[in-house]
Amino acid sequence: MNDNNWNDYGLETQAIRAGHHRTHEDEHSIPIFPTSSYVFKSAEEAALRFTGQKPGNIYSRFTNPTVSAFQERLALMEKGERCLAFASGMAAIMAVGMGLLKAGDHVVCSRGVFGNTVLMFQNYFGKFGVTTDFVDLTDTAAWAAAIKPNTRFLFLETPSNPLIEIAGIAALADLAHAHGCLLIVDNCFCTPILQKPLVLGADIVIHSATKYIDGQGRCVGGAVVASDEIIEKQIYPYLRTGGATMSPFNAWVFLSGLETLAIRMKAHCDNAFELAKWLEQQPSVAKVHYPGLPSHAQHELAKRQQSHFGGIVSFELANGKDHAWQLIDATEMLSITANLGDVKTTITHPATTTHGRLTPEARAAAGIKDGLVRISVGLENIDDIKKDLLKGL
Repeated sequence: MNDNNWNDYGLETQAIRAGHHRTHEDEHSIPIFPTSSYVFKSAEEAALRFTGQKPGNIYSRFTNPTVSAFQERLALMEKGERCLAFASGMAAIMAVGMGLLKAGDHVVCSRGVFGNTVLMFQNYFGKFGVTTDFVDLTDTAAWAAAIKPNTRFLFLETPSNPLIEIAGIAALADLAHAHGCLLIVDNCFCTPILQKPLVLGADIVIHSATKYIDGQGRCVGGAVVASDEIIEKQIYPYLRTGGATMSPFNAWVFLSGLETLAIRMKAHCDNAFELAKWLEQQPSVAKVHYPGLPSHAQHELAKRQQSHFGGIVSFELANGKDHAWQLIDATEMLSITANLGDVKTTITHPATTTHGRLTPEARAAAGIKDGLVRISVGLENIDDIKKDLLKGL
């Protein structure tokens, strides 16, 4: 089939079929290419490939057929021109920063991002003369006020981690472009199944493939999707030099994950919605954070911007950390782990795990209270999940 024809197919079909260029063996499943280097037919061909005058594989630090298949498939699903895969989600964020930023640049970032993302901007990019201001994700006026003449990009997660707040991507894209900035969206919680930031105006999409794209907690990986110009001129040179490379085996696992992503995301969303409604009825739960609930501040925005409400639910217990830990320790089936996006339901206490390295002041500013519990709702029977939580509630 002509590869260009995949644009005419549905998302579910693209997730299963796109990116596979069969070898002379006519295999039905995408093969793994566990090789570090490639052989050239002549010295001239080697020279032409190294200078970019002739396409083809060079070295698996930056060109590998299995990784390329994953990149091609995810780019198509995100409606982007090109994708680059990385060793982890944090490596993908690092690559974007290293590719786009220089000393003296400024970044505006939402407060409600993954704790390590905050530390990346503050402790590491900051060390080289890049400054970052953190703002309320949902306050467009605060975003506008924070932009400076040297602001290079706006960075956000929507939905946010762990409070599941929603930002208006189109509005922030307009704001960024009006000031000559880029908008970067971490789409980890939604995946391209539920939300397409590039279609809404974002310039770059980042993924932790470790989460829903894998879906079974097997491998670590990340990805960046953007225009061919941004990838080729600013991100790819860092990958080629820096070497934060996704392994062929991990790419093969993620390709398999993409094949079932659509049906898994629907099941995650259905279970999470049911659990969120049930948690709202529990006397010991002070507040539930889930955009599918009418009580959520961005409920209407989520309905417009996403095709479903996601698989993450967080909630607050009135008695703080002691009750949160008691609840978590009382569960028998749920997995106590900070990972998310797994078919197995996971539960964690953000204030002492994913955001534990932040200062108490930074956690308070981000709205992360000691009584907050985050659940990545898996695909088990929903009644079994409820029964396990009842042991601690």
